[in-house]
Amino acid sequence: MAYSEPVSGEETMSADAEPRKPRILLAASGSVASIKFANLCHCFSEWAEVRAVATSASLHFIDRTSIPKDVVLYTDEDEWSSWKKLGDNVLHIELRRWADIMVIAPLSANTLAKIAGGLCDNLLTCIVRAWDYSKPFFVAPAMNTFMWNNPFTERHLISIDELGISLIPPVTKRLACGDYGNGAMAEPSTIYSTVRLFFESKAQQGNGDI
Repeated sequence: MAYSEPVSGEETMSADAEPRKPRILLAASGSVASIKFANLCHCFSEWAEVRAVATSASLHFIDRTSIPKDVVLYTDEDEWSSWKKLGDNVLHIELRRWADIMVIAPLSANTLAKIAGGLCDNLLTCIVRAWDYSKPFFVAPAMNTFMWNNPFTERHLISIDELGISLIPPVTKRLACGDYGNGAMAEPSTIYSTVRLFFESKAQQGNGDI
């Protein structure tokens, strides 16, 4: 369970204050590639403020002790643990308000299907269903080659593309299951550089308040 001060998307700054760091919400779903999630958090935390979300399945692969100490990891257990009465914060809404950008890496076939179908049965998919799609959203899929090539996957990718979600494609390599083919998650450094370059290009265009 995560222990932290309440998440808030509202923050006041004095006129002469330094621009705040970008706020990145990183999320992991149930793929073996979640073993790289701590590395991904480290990549982003050197540049941005980071909050993290993990599904129950992803926790089988995430080493929580390797998560940066300044990154709070939220799980399904935290969704309603702080809610006592009407008017209290709802975590999936507060995380959506807080974040400038959301990144799901790895995105499993199961969570891809849930997002494409509009399901929201855990903290992660509730955030996705409540997401403000005027803000950037990236996904980095990870799954077996035959799952990646399955016709359902193509349909689901079309559906999330229509929402405005950006794809960081998987790569071809020897997979954890032993098969060789496309479906491995892009490296954390690639995911980080893709998101950062996007953010900085928008800032240079005068859209720094993404």
